[in-house]
Amino acid sequence: MKMSNKLIPRFWLFFATLLLSFNAFSFESGVSGTVSYRDLPAEARETLQLIRAGGPFPYEKDGSVFGNYEKVLPQRKRGYYREFTVKTPYVRHRGARRLVTGGEPQSTAEVYYTADHYRTFRRVSE
Repeated sequence: MKMSNKLIPRFWLFFATLLLSFNAFSFESGVSGTVSYRDLPAEARETLQLIRAGGPFPYEKDGSVFGNYEKVLPQRKRGYYREFTVKTPYVRHRGARRLVTGGEPQSTAEVYYTADHYRTFRRVSE
């Protein structure tokens, strides 16, 4: 099957548009700016206080290694990032909100907040 010369430019335009619409191929980083500590939801501030205190955490997975498989955060060795659940009011499961910390387990020097289950992150500033 041979494409007509008129269809070839349209095909490539469609293909390029489709390719750039996928997040994995876009040129945007998943870390979109910062959010100040005071602008975090109250539940995220509570979770951050628990991290600094070393727990106890309400969810079993809190403190587990965050793999950064989507490569949204800066690349580090496995085990560098840890994830913590941020409670979502009126939701019976863990919800989509998380804090991800980098470095030592109780360190909050590098903290990222996501409200959309790891699609995008904002770095938390004090």
